[in-house]
Amino acid sequence: MSETSLWRSFFNVLLIELTTTGNNLKNLSTTGSVDLLASVGNTPLLELTTLSRLTGCKLLAKAEYANSSGSFKDRVAKSLILDAEERGLIKPGGTIIEATGGSTGISLALLGASRGYKTLLTMPDIIAKEKIQMMKTMGAEVRVLPTTSMDDKQNNFFHVAQHLAKEMPNAYCPNQFDNLANMRAHYEGTAPEIWEQVGGEIDGFVSSAGTSGTIAGMSTFFKEKNPDVKVWVIDPAEIACTAMFINNDRASGITKDGYEMLPVVKGSSIAEGVAALARVTSNLREAIIDKGVTGTNQEIVDMAYLLLRHDGIFVGPSSSKLYNDEWLKEHNMLSHANNTFATLEFVGDLEFPTAI
Repeated sequence: MSETSLWRSFFNVLLIELTTTGNNLKNLSTTGSVDLLASVGNTPLLELTTLSRLTGCKLLAKAEYANSSGSFKDRVAKSLILDAEERGLIKPGGTIIEATGGSTGISLALLGASRGYKTLLTMPDIIAKEKIQMMKTMGAEVRVLPTTSMDDKQNNFFHVAQHLAKEMPNAYCPNQFDNLANMRAHYEGTAPEIWEQVGGEIDGFVSSAGTSGTIAGMSTFFKEKNPDVKVWVIDPAEIACTAMFINNDRASGITKDGYEMLPVVKGSSIAEGVAALARVTSNLREAIIDKGVTGTNQEIVDMAYLLLRHDGIFVGPSSSKLYNDEWLKEHNMLSHANNTFATLEFVGDLEFPTAI
Protein backbone atom coordinates (compact mmCIF):
# COMPACT_ATOMS: atom_id res chain seq x y z
CA MET A 1 0.00 0.00 0.00
CA SER A 2 1.36 3.46 -0.93
CA GLU A 3 1.89 6.13 1.70
CA THR A 4 -1.00 8.15 0.22
CA SER A 5 -3.34 5.17 0.37
CA LEU A 6 -2.28 4.45 3.93
CA TRP A 7 -3.09 7.98 5.06
CA ARG A 8 -6.40 7.88 3.18
CA SER A 9 -7.35 4.66 4.94
CA PHE A 10 -6.40 6.12 8.30
CA PHE A 11 -8.57 9.21 7.82
CA ASN A 12 -11.49 7.15 6.52
CA VAL A 13 -11.37 5.05 9.69
CA LEU A 14 -11.14 8.21 11.81
CA LEU A 15 -14.14 9.79 10.05
CA ILE A 16 -16.20 6.64 10.52
CA GLU A 17 -15.28 6.56 14.20
CA LEU A 18 -16.19 10.21 14.71
CA THR A 19 -19.49 9.77 12.87
CA THR A 20 -20.59 6.62 14.65
CA THR A 21 -19.62 7.78 18.14
CA GLY A 22 -21.04 11.29 17.75
CA ASN A 23 -17.69 12.83 18.62
CA ASN A 24 -16.35 15.86 16.80
CA LEU A 25 -13.45 18.26 16.95
CA LYS A 26 -14.81 20.22 19.88
CA ASN A 27 -14.40 17.12 22.06
CA LEU A 28 -10.79 16.51 21.01
CA SER A 29 -9.27 19.62 22.59
CA THR A 30 -6.23 19.50 24.84
CA THR A 31 -5.21 21.80 27.67
CA GLY A 32 -5.01 25.38 26.47
CA SER A 33 -6.71 24.73 23.13
CA VAL A 34 -10.00 26.13 21.86
CA ASP A 35 -12.53 24.92 19.34
CA LEU A 36 -12.75 26.51 15.91
CA LEU A 37 -15.64 28.81 16.78
CA ALA A 38 -13.65 30.36 19.59
CA SER A 39 -10.95 31.38 17.12
CA VAL A 40 -13.31 33.57 15.08
CA GLY A 41 -12.85 37.34 15.26
CA ASN A 42 -10.33 39.70 16.86
CA THR A 43 -8.90 40.51 13.44
CA PRO A 44 -6.40 43.32 12.76
CA LEU A 45 -7.41 46.78 11.60
CA LEU A 46 -5.30 48.02 8.68
CA GLU A 47 -4.79 51.49 7.26
CA LEU A 48 -5.24 51.81 3.51
CA THR A 49 -2.27 54.12 3.11
CA THR A 50 -2.73 55.04 -0.55
CA LEU A 51 -6.40 55.97 -0.19
CA SER A 52 -5.72 57.75 3.10
CA ARG A 53 -3.09 59.88 1.38
CA LEU A 54 -5.31 60.62 -1.62
CA THR A 55 -8.35 61.63 0.45
CA GLY A 56 -6.78 63.27 3.47
CA CYS A 57 -8.72 60.86 5.68
CA LYS A 58 -7.52 57.95 7.71
CA LEU A 59 -9.18 55.00 5.98
CA LEU A 60 -9.13 51.78 7.95
CA ALA A 61 -10.02 48.26 6.87
CA LYS A 62 -10.86 45.24 9.02
CA ALA A 63 -8.63 42.36 7.91
CA GLU A 64 -11.28 39.67 7.96
CA TYR A 65 -9.15 37.32 5.89
CA ALA A 66 -7.55 36.42 9.23
CA ASN A 67 -10.61 34.30 10.08
CA SER A 68 -10.46 30.56 9.45
CA SER A 69 -12.26 30.61 6.09
CA GLY A 70 -10.75 33.94 5.05
CA SER A 71 -14.02 35.82 5.41
CA PHE A 72 -16.01 37.90 7.90
CA LYS A 73 -18.83 35.43 7.27
CA ASP A 74 -17.18 33.17 9.86
CA ARG A 75 -18.64 35.57 12.42
CA VAL A 76 -22.11 35.14 10.93
CA ALA A 77 -21.84 31.35 10.69
CA LYS A 78 -20.68 31.16 14.30
CA SER A 79 -23.59 33.27 15.49
CA LEU A 80 -26.14 31.32 13.44
CA ILE A 81 -24.85 27.95 14.69
CA LEU A 82 -24.69 28.96 18.35
CA ASP A 83 -28.13 30.55 18.15
CA ALA A 84 -29.58 27.33 16.70
CA GLU A 85 -27.91 25.22 19.37
CA GLU A 86 -29.06 27.46 22.20
CA ARG A 87 -32.65 27.34 20.93
CA GLY A 88 -32.56 23.59 20.31
CA LEU A 89 -33.23 24.00 16.60
CA ILE A 90 -30.53 21.58 15.49
CA LYS A 91 -29.55 18.24 16.96
CA PRO A 92 -26.15 16.50 16.98
CA GLY A 93 -25.36 15.06 13.57
CA GLY A 94 -27.97 17.27 11.92
CA THR A 95 -27.80 19.07 8.60
CA ILE A 96 -27.49 22.83 8.15
CA ILE A 97 -29.26 23.96 4.98
CA GLU A 98 -28.70 27.49 3.77
CA ALA A 99 -29.18 29.70 0.73
CA THR A 100 -25.94 31.53 0.08
CA GLY A 101 -24.05 33.75 -2.31
CA GLY A 102 -20.93 31.81 -1.43
CA SER A 103 -19.00 33.09 1.57
CA THR A 104 -21.56 32.25 4.26
CA GLY A 105 -21.81 28.77 2.78
CA ILE A 106 -18.06 28.27 3.03
CA SER A 107 -18.09 29.43 6.65
CA LEU A 108 -21.06 27.23 7.57
CA ALA A 109 -19.41 24.21 5.96
CA LEU A 110 -16.17 24.79 7.85
CA LEU A 111 -17.55 25.72 11.26
CA GLY A 112 -20.47 23.31 10.97
CA ALA A 113 -18.08 20.41 10.39
CA SER A 114 -16.21 21.35 13.55
CA ARG A 115 -19.48 20.89 15.47
CA GLY A 116 -20.36 17.61 13.77
CA TYR A 117 -22.97 18.96 11.35
CA LYS A 118 -23.43 18.21 7.68
CA THR A 119 -24.07 21.11 5.32
CA LEU A 120 -26.29 21.45 2.25
CA LEU A 121 -26.02 24.73 0.37
CA THR A 122 -28.15 26.24 -2.39
CA MET A 123 -26.92 29.07 -4.60
CA PRO A 124 -27.55 30.77 -7.95
CA ASP A 125 -25.41 29.80 -10.92
CA ILE A 126 -23.65 33.17 -11.09
CA ILE A 127 -21.38 32.34 -8.14
CA ALA A 128 -17.62 32.11 -8.73
CA LYS A 129 -16.55 28.55 -9.46
CA GLU A 130 -13.80 28.76 -6.82
CA LYS A 131 -16.40 29.30 -4.11
CA ILE A 132 -18.43 26.32 -5.26
CA GLN A 133 -15.34 24.12 -5.35
CA MET A 134 -14.26 25.27 -1.90
CA MET A 135 -17.65 24.38 -0.42
CA LYS A 136 -17.48 20.94 -1.97
CA THR A 137 -13.93 20.45 -0.74
CA MET A 138 -15.11 21.22 2.79
CA GLY A 139 -17.65 18.43 2.51
CA ALA A 140 -20.79 20.43 1.78
CA GLU A 141 -23.43 19.19 -0.61
CA VAL A 142 -23.92 21.99 -3.12
CA ARG A 143 -26.96 22.59 -5.30
CA VAL A 144 -26.40 25.19 -8.00
CA LEU A 145 -29.70 26.56 -9.29
CA PRO A 146 -30.76 28.84 -12.15
CA THR A 147 -30.54 32.52 -11.30
CA THR A 148 -34.20 33.46 -10.91
CA SER A 149 -36.26 36.04 -9.04
CA MET A 150 -38.10 35.49 -5.78
CA ASP A 151 -41.23 34.87 -7.87
CA ASP A 152 -39.89 31.46 -8.89
CA LYS A 153 -40.88 29.34 -5.89
CA GLN A 154 -39.56 26.14 -7.47
CA ASN A 155 -36.06 27.21 -8.51
CA ASN A 156 -35.04 30.32 -6.58
CA PHE A 157 -32.14 29.35 -4.31
CA PHE A 158 -33.78 30.91 -1.23
CA HIS A 159 -37.05 29.03 -1.64
CA VAL A 160 -35.31 25.74 -2.43
CA ALA A 161 -33.36 25.92 0.84
CA GLN A 162 -36.57 26.55 2.76
CA HIS A 163 -38.31 23.58 1.10
CA LEU A 164 -35.39 21.21 1.72
CA ALA A 165 -35.19 22.13 5.40
CA LYS A 166 -38.86 21.22 5.82
CA GLU A 167 -38.52 17.93 3.96
CA MET A 168 -35.29 16.55 5.43
CA PRO A 169 -35.19 15.02 8.93
CA ASN A 170 -32.99 16.71 11.54
CA ALA A 171 -32.31 19.64 9.23
CA TYR A 172 -32.31 23.35 9.97
CA CYS A 173 -32.21 26.42 7.74
CA PRO A 174 -30.79 29.43 9.65
CA ASN A 175 -32.07 31.90 7.00
CA GLN A 176 -29.23 34.39 7.26
CA PHE A 177 -31.33 37.03 5.50
CA ASP A 178 -33.96 37.35 8.22
CA ASN A 179 -32.26 35.80 11.24
CA LEU A 180 -31.14 38.61 13.55
CA ALA A 181 -28.37 36.38 14.88
CA ASN A 182 -26.66 37.61 11.70
CA MET A 183 -26.57 41.27 12.75
CA ARG A 184 -25.78 40.31 16.37
CA ALA A 185 -22.50 38.82 15.17
CA HIS A 186 -21.40 42.34 14.25
CA TYR A 187 -23.20 44.23 17.00
CA GLU A 188 -21.58 42.04 19.65
CA GLY A 189 -18.30 41.28 17.87
CA THR A 190 -17.01 43.21 14.86
CA ALA A 191 -18.18 46.71 15.82
CA PRO A 192 -16.95 46.58 19.44
CA GLU A 193 -13.58 45.32 18.17
CA ILE A 194 -13.25 48.30 15.82
CA TRP A 195 -14.42 50.73 18.49
CA GLU A 196 -11.72 49.48 20.85
CA GLN A 197 -9.05 49.43 18.13
CA VAL A 198 -9.63 53.10 17.25
CA GLY A 199 -10.23 54.21 20.83
CA GLY A 200 -13.73 55.37 19.93
CA GLU A 201 -12.33 57.78 17.32
CA ILE A 202 -14.50 56.91 14.34
CA ASP A 203 -16.52 59.25 12.17
CA GLY A 204 -17.90 56.94 9.50
CA PHE A 205 -18.51 53.37 8.42
CA VAL A 206 -19.27 51.98 4.97
CA SER A 207 -20.60 48.59 3.92
CA SER A 208 -22.42 46.86 1.13
CA ALA A 209 -25.68 45.03 1.77
CA GLY A 210 -26.54 41.46 0.85
CA THR A 211 -28.30 40.01 3.85
CA SER A 212 -27.65 43.44 5.48
CA GLY A 213 -26.54 41.77 8.70
CA THR A 214 -23.19 43.55 8.65
CA ILE A 215 -24.48 47.08 8.15
CA ALA A 216 -27.34 46.50 10.60
CA GLY A 217 -25.13 45.31 13.44
CA MET A 218 -22.35 47.81 12.82
CA SER A 219 -24.61 50.84 12.36
CA THR A 220 -26.66 50.06 15.45
CA PHE A 221 -23.56 49.74 17.63
CA PHE A 222 -21.81 52.84 16.29
CA LYS A 223 -24.93 55.02 16.43
CA GLU A 224 -25.53 53.96 20.04
CA LYS A 225 -21.98 54.95 20.91
CA ASN A 226 -22.05 58.18 18.92
CA PRO A 227 -25.11 59.32 16.93
CA ASP A 228 -22.84 61.51 14.78
CA VAL A 229 -21.07 58.55 13.21
CA LYS A 230 -22.07 58.48 9.53
CA VAL A 231 -23.05 55.19 7.89
CA TRP A 232 -23.13 54.64 4.13
CA VAL A 233 -24.37 51.66 2.15
CA ILE A 234 -22.69 51.11 -1.20
CA ASP A 235 -24.34 49.33 -4.11
CA PRO A 236 -23.15 48.46 -7.60
CA ALA A 237 -24.52 51.20 -9.86
CA GLU A 238 -25.85 48.53 -12.20
CA ILE A 239 -28.23 47.30 -9.47
CA ALA A 240 -28.52 50.08 -6.86
CA CYS A 241 -31.32 48.32 -4.95
CA THR A 242 -30.46 49.15 -1.36
CA ALA A 243 -29.01 52.59 -2.12
CA MET A 244 -32.23 53.65 -3.87
CA PHE A 245 -34.31 52.23 -1.02
CA ILE A 246 -32.38 54.20 1.59
CA ASN A 247 -32.33 57.43 -0.42
CA ASN A 248 -36.09 57.13 -0.97
CA ASP A 249 -36.76 57.29 2.78
CA ARG A 250 -36.75 53.49 3.06
CA ALA A 251 -39.85 53.08 0.94
CA SER A 252 -40.21 50.94 -2.16
CA GLY A 253 -43.97 50.65 -2.48
CA ILE A 254 -43.54 47.17 -3.91
CA THR A 255 -44.88 44.07 -2.14
CA LYS A 256 -44.89 40.49 -3.45
CA ASP A 257 -46.09 37.42 -1.56
CA GLY A 258 -45.79 39.29 1.72
CA TYR A 259 -42.24 40.49 1.03
CA GLU A 260 -41.34 44.15 0.65
CA MET A 261 -39.20 44.26 -2.49
CA LEU A 262 -36.29 46.57 -3.20
CA PRO A 263 -36.39 48.84 -6.24
CA VAL A 264 -34.38 47.14 -8.98
CA VAL A 265 -32.29 48.52 -11.81
CA LYS A 266 -32.32 45.87 -14.53
CA GLY A 267 -28.59 45.33 -14.68
CA SER A 268 -25.94 42.97 -13.37
CA SER A 269 -22.86 43.31 -11.22
CA ILE A 270 -19.64 41.40 -10.72
CA ALA A 271 -20.11 41.85 -6.96
CA GLU A 272 -21.68 38.58 -5.83
CA GLY A 273 -24.31 38.39 -3.12
CA VAL A 274 -25.27 42.07 -3.15
CA ALA A 275 -29.05 42.43 -2.91
CA ALA A 276 -29.22 38.70 -3.63
CA LEU A 277 -32.95 38.51 -2.95
CA ALA A 278 -33.78 42.08 -4.03
CA ARG A 279 -36.06 42.42 -1.01
CA VAL A 280 -36.05 44.12 2.36
CA THR A 281 -34.64 41.60 4.81
CA SER A 282 -35.31 41.61 8.54
CA ASN A 283 -31.67 42.59 9.05
CA LEU A 284 -31.99 45.57 6.70
CA ARG A 285 -34.97 46.84 8.68
CA GLU A 286 -32.69 47.15 11.71
CA ALA A 287 -29.95 49.08 9.90
CA ILE A 288 -29.46 52.78 10.62
CA ILE A 289 -28.10 54.18 7.35
CA ASP A 290 -27.52 57.83 6.48
CA LYS A 291 -27.10 57.56 2.74
CA GLY A 292 -26.77 55.14 -0.17
CA VAL A 293 -24.08 55.59 -2.82
CA THR A 294 -23.10 53.55 -5.87
CA GLY A 295 -20.07 52.42 -7.83
CA THR A 296 -19.84 50.91 -11.31
CA ASN A 297 -18.40 47.56 -12.31
CA GLN A 298 -15.44 49.36 -13.86
CA GLU A 299 -14.79 51.30 -10.66
CA ILE A 300 -14.85 48.02 -8.75
CA VAL A 301 -12.17 46.53 -11.01
CA ASP A 302 -10.05 49.71 -11.03
CA MET A 303 -10.08 49.98 -7.25
CA ALA A 304 -9.23 46.30 -6.78
CA TYR A 305 -6.10 46.73 -8.88
CA LEU A 306 -5.17 50.05 -7.26
CA LEU A 307 -5.21 48.46 -3.81
CA LEU A 308 -3.28 45.44 -5.06
CA ARG A 309 -0.55 47.35 -6.86
CA HIS A 310 -0.07 50.21 -4.40
CA ASP A 311 -0.86 48.65 -1.01
CA GLY A 312 -0.33 44.94 -1.67
CA ILE A 313 -3.91 44.19 -0.66
CA PHE A 314 -5.94 41.84 -2.83
CA VAL A 315 -9.70 42.29 -2.58
CA GLY A 316 -12.50 40.97 -4.72
CA PRO A 317 -15.53 42.86 -6.05
CA SER A 318 -17.52 42.77 -2.80
CA SER A 319 -14.71 44.62 -1.02
CA SER A 320 -13.28 46.88 -3.72
CA LYS A 321 -16.66 48.50 -4.40
CA LEU A 322 -16.54 49.92 -0.87
CA TYR A 323 -13.87 52.38 -1.97
CA ASN A 324 -15.53 53.90 -5.04
CA ASP A 325 -15.29 57.51 -6.22
CA GLU A 326 -18.70 58.67 -5.00
CA TRP A 327 -18.12 57.50 -1.46
CA LEU A 328 -14.55 58.85 -1.34
CA LYS A 329 -15.90 62.27 -2.37
CA GLU A 330 -18.54 62.01 0.36
CA HIS A 331 -15.88 61.21 2.90
CA ASN A 332 -13.48 63.88 1.71
CA MET A 333 -16.18 66.49 2.40
CA LEU A 334 -16.13 65.47 6.05
CA SER A 335 -12.38 65.60 6.54
CA HIS A 336 -11.94 69.35 6.94
CA ALA A 337 -9.35 68.95 9.68
CA ASN A 338 -7.88 65.67 8.40
CA ASN A 339 -9.24 63.94 11.47
CA THR A 340 -11.93 61.71 10.01
CA PHE A 341 -11.64 57.96 10.50
CA ALA A 342 -13.50 55.63 8.16
CA THR A 343 -13.71 51.98 9.06
CA LEU A 344 -14.29 49.69 6.13
CA GLU A 345 -15.30 46.10 6.06
CA PHE A 346 -12.41 44.21 4.51
CA VAL A 347 -12.28 40.72 3.05
CA GLY A 348 -9.24 39.04 1.51
CA ASP A 349 -10.51 37.49 -1.73
CA LEU A 350 -7.32 35.91 -3.02
CA GLU A 351 -9.14 32.60 -3.31
CA PHE A 352 -11.57 33.99 -5.91
CA PRO A 353 -9.45 35.72 -8.60
CA THR A 354 -11.74 35.00 -11.57
CA ALA A 355 -14.33 37.42 -10.19
CA ILE A 356 -12.20 40.35 -11.40
